[in-house]
Amino acid sequence: MRLDGLVYTTLAPTLPAAERLEVLGRDGDGYVPFAYEQLTAAYRHIGDDAAARTVQLAKQRRHRTTLPLYGRLWGHLQDATVGYGFRSMRAAGWLAGLLLLGTLAFGLHPPRPLKADEAPGFNAFAYALDLLLPIIDFGQEKAYAPQGWYQWLAYLLIVAGWVLATTFVAGVNRAVSRP
Repeated sequence: MRLDGLVYTTLAPTLPAAERLEVLGRDGDGYVPFAYEQLTAAYRHIGDDAAARTVQLAKQRRHRTTLPLYGRLWGHLQDATVGYGFRSMRAAGWLAGLLLLGTLAFGLHPPRPLKADEAPGFNAFAYALDLLLPIIDFGQEKAYAPQGWYQWLAYLLIVAGWVLATTFVAGVNRAVSRP
């Protein structure tokens, strides 16, 4: 079966996206992005945004199979964390998990204050939140300095916070700005 150049004029009968995706997976040419884009447009035309996102996610997953090893690994990471941006609410779950991890780790092993006489009282939850949220400043991150592997955990929380928080905000923005 060859689907390159396929154009949908209507989706009748109405089927779940998963059933239509089976057909796209049988293309003899392998990965044909145009067919996925056409199916996405057809679902958007009838107002089924969830099915359109499902098709786009399937497109990314199928594309991943054509990539070299490092691209496939990066694709798996994107898929697991935020569903290639189509499941951005997953980012909130990851943020909550990382917040719990940071709170527990820094609660069990509090970092030393940079200036003992000027540092606010240490709060492991606020410290982990300060590391994770890129814009909000609770004054904890600047007042304390973790050591050893806890410093690497702090770096991980900062980087993950930037990536996940911006992904989450973008997802919320997309959901709110839909007509």
